[in-house]
Amino acid sequence: MILVTGATGKAGRQAVIQLHEAGVGVRALVRRPEAADLPLGVEVVRGDLADPGSLDAALDGVRAVFLVWPTLAADAAAPAAVRRLAERVRHFVYLSAMGADERVGAVLGSHGYLERLIDETGVGRTFVRAGGFAGNDLGWVESIRAEGVVREHYDDWARSVIHERDIAAVGVRALLEGHTDAVYEVTGPEALTAPQRARIIADALGAPVRFEKMSRAQMQAQMSTWMPADEVSDALGEMDEMTARPEPVLSTVAEVTGGPAHTYREWVADHLADFR
Repeated sequence: MILVTGATGKAGRQAVIQLHEAGVGVRALVRRPEAADLPLGVEVVRGDLADPGSLDAALDGVRAVFLVWPTLAADAAAPAAVRRLAERVRHFVYLSAMGADERVGAVLGSHGYLERLIDETGVGRTFVRAGGFAGNDLGWVESIRAEGVVREHYDDWARSVIHERDIAAVGVRALLEGHTDAVYEVTGPEALTAPQRARIIADALGAPVRFEKMSRAQMQAQMSTWMPADEVSDALGEMDEMTARPEPVLSTVAEVTGGPAHTYREWVADHLADFR
């Protein structure tokens, strides 16, 4: 049995689907089982990583975990949660982030912290360090639907965003084949700026989608609607540092899975209904 946390999120859901399709026993840890909407046959269990005591029922008979951590939000509970998991599993596959080993900024610092906690358990582990999620562009849905516009501050930041299917596919290979102690940095197959991605969405929709550059103040205000002020400052500083360095395009997905990474255009096609 393999446990998947964050099982209703972008990569977690895909990991559940791919493990289930491979005929592997999979258990999904979710906070609201009634809203999980996962494939028939997947065992869904209520639990919350922020409450390590809630994990016991989910861990019965589990040999490995695909760990999607609620970054920052549950970090105070991380030592206890990782210990609880390590008592039962023989393999962690942790969805981390590229740059986690540099431990700079709040988000990357959180991922680095989780990696260290997992290493300290002595349990076999694989780190899947992802670049930017293509799925984060679903944050543009509302403005595209209402105004036909994409607004971002970093207009010249070329990102090699990755399809959630590919993140999950690398993790699933590690779960099924071992890959203990491996660290995989995974990206999409091309680096695209936000204006370029907006044009691809427009092409797929067959409708205009224009790009507007946000001011830094506008960006801060937007992020403050879902993130504490001190974390906004850290996150923006982190993004400033990231934009100063070219984002690599890596072949890891193909090397691990045997198939090419999905293009951004393919990701848009998979999510076109969301943008309409």
